[in-house]
Amino acid sequence: MKGHVTTPCGKAQLVSLTRRQVAVAGIGVPLALATSGTARATPGRRSRTLHIAGDSTAAQKYADAAPETGWGMALPFLLHRRLAVANHAVNGRSSKSFVDEGRLEAILSSIRPGDVLLVQFAHNDEKTADPARYTEPWSTYQEYLRMYVDGARARGARPVLATAVERRRFDADGRAVPSHGEYPAAMRALAAEERVALLDVQALSLASWQELGAEETKKYFNWTATEQDNTHFNPPGAIAVARLVARELLRTRVLAPRDVRRLDAEIPESWITWPEAVA
Repeated sequence: MKGHVTTPCGKAQLVSLTRRQVAVAGIGVPLALATSGTARATPGRRSRTLHIAGDSTAAQKYADAAPETGWGMALPFLLHRRLAVANHAVNGRSSKSFVDEGRLEAILSSIRPGDVLLVQFAHNDEKTADPARYTEPWSTYQEYLRMYVDGARARGARPVLATAVERRRFDADGRAVPSHGEYPAAMRALAAEERVALLDVQALSLASWQELGAEETKKYFNWTATEQDNTHFNPPGAIAVARLVARELLRTRVLAPRDVRRLDAEIPESWITWPEAVA
């Protein structure tokens, strides 16, 4: 799969994806919404798709990574069956590398009028030592985010920006500590300037971690006998963050009340599954 993408510096790049990359990224393959694994469209009404562009905190995880869980894996259980979720988020990507690898172009080639493009990046944009991923909050980060916004709007879809979910970090006094620097503020400013719906997941997740406390939050992150991961989630954490996202989609009127479900209901951890990775 090949396509041209215009970078913030104005140069067109020829980018390509292997078939395996496309399959692993989930590009163009909506996740089923029903617990049975089958998505059904409402008769007489064209189903819409909510596309997720993001990093490992949202991405689909596979059997070899369990119990690590992206919040995008839990989101379908909070949305109505007629609203499909296409989770394009991929581990390790920034707003820049996602574009440079052709992943945004792949989404835009399949997105349709009325669809939603939900964009969450920052974790890897922050990596100053990696020029393939690093962006500066008030310049290149905003420039790349504009590509998602403009691309969706040009195709009649609705862009939505989501500030990056917070890591599990606490100071010596037990206060939850923000970890994303200027990136959330830069996204908020861009959303206001471009009049794009903003889901302030960073602020909401930070408040949630503060309420839960340093010990209780371990139950939401990928803490196992062999790993102490303060960035990625296990099923309860992914469900909790997906619930924040769904509520924000409702609050900002991106979605209507008829589009969401189970906002206050328990979602069994057993509903989260990890398929085998595509060979």
